[in-house]
Amino acid sequence: QLQASGGGLVQAGGSLRLSCAASGRTFSSYAVGWFRRAPGKEREFVATINWSGSTTYFADSVKGRFTISRDNAKNTVYLQMNSLGPEDTALYYCAAYLGIATTRAQRYDYWGQGTQVTVSS
Repeated sequence: QLQASGGGLVQAGGSLRLSCAASGRTFSSYAVGWFRRAPGKEREFVATINWSGSTTYFADSVKGRFTISRDNAKNTVYLQMNSLGPEDTALYYCAAYLGIATTRAQRYDYWGQGTQVTVSS
């Protein structure tokens, strides 16, 4: 089970750190991805990290602003979001699967419930 948290309301230019905590199993061997769905839009890939943290990928729209990291001892993956803009407003989901880091949502087997991020202009 995955639990995403850390969302909230922030002004443009601000920062948030999302957390994705796993329970019920050890996710240290799993790739973890973050995806988001804005109102009226399709779900889109945001970032992903492999099991060791040595490989990460980011959507072009967040490169240079977002970072992803993990603490396997805590079974948690983090998404640090800086320089947020209204275009980042969305419901953010974390997902995991036993494999290499990938941007393809259909590869992920386990999904969290989502945490809302709202950026005001």
